[in-house]
Amino acid sequence: MFCRVKQIVLIALLLGSLVNALNANAQQTVTFVTKDGLTVTADHYVADVDYPYILLLHQAGFSRGEYREIAPKLTKLGYNCLAIDQRSGYEACFVPNLTAARAAEKGLSQAYVDAIPDIEAALAYIKQRCDKPIVLWGSSYSASLALMLAPRDLRVGALVVFSPGEYFPGQEIAASAAKVSVPVFVTSSHGECEQIRQVCAGIKPELLTVYCPTMPGEHGSKALWETNPCYSDYWLAVMMFFSRLKNQK
Repeated sequence: MFCRVKQIVLIALLLGSLVNALNANAQQTVTFVTKDGLTVTADHYVADVDYPYILLLHQAGFSRGEYREIAPKLTKLGYNCLAIDQRSGYEACFVPNLTAARAAEKGLSQAYVDAIPDIEAALAYIKQRCDKPIVLWGSSYSASLALMLAPRDLRVGALVVFSPGEYFPGQEIAASAAKVSVPVFVTSSHGECEQIRQVCAGIKPELLTVYCPTMPGEHGSKALWETNPCYSDYWLAVMMFFSRLKNQK
């Protein structure tokens, strides 16, 4: 009974943090340049200069607008956030993808994997401001890119991946995921649960947290939008992962 009460108190505290996030931090729009000369636009959410960072990557066809509702809530968990426009995308929540527009103007390729330099530049931008390990957060195709990049970048201290899959011809994401050596939280819609388990099958069990919703859920990070009927369940799973992450430090 005592353990049950403790669980209820923990859930109440976590949900209380989520409600308090309604007093959101305003974001600042920033830019930086990739190694191939493309200017990347990002939303920079700074809650405290001493906080570690979450780098937020959007899904196919989207922009940094995917995180306008999400990022302010993450700052309430003790993180600054950088949500970027990748060169592969278009628009989300009425926020146009400015990086993709510049890439099109320059005639650059805009395939999913072409966004890797954008992510690398964003990691470098964060490291200029903070020496703490970075949480790399991906959505759909960018979740797969996060699993590809994490094993070869010592700046990444944890991964949060929504709906990763084998989206890239000639690239085996499951093989890259098996090399990940940091804590990983993975989730998806209910229908994608088998897919994400296959992609993450090689990750050591002690590093892996999988959340599969009982309801249909949503693809990608928009599972956390309030338009998703079970968004609070996703949020609780995410916040419990971050709570454990902080306790491991």
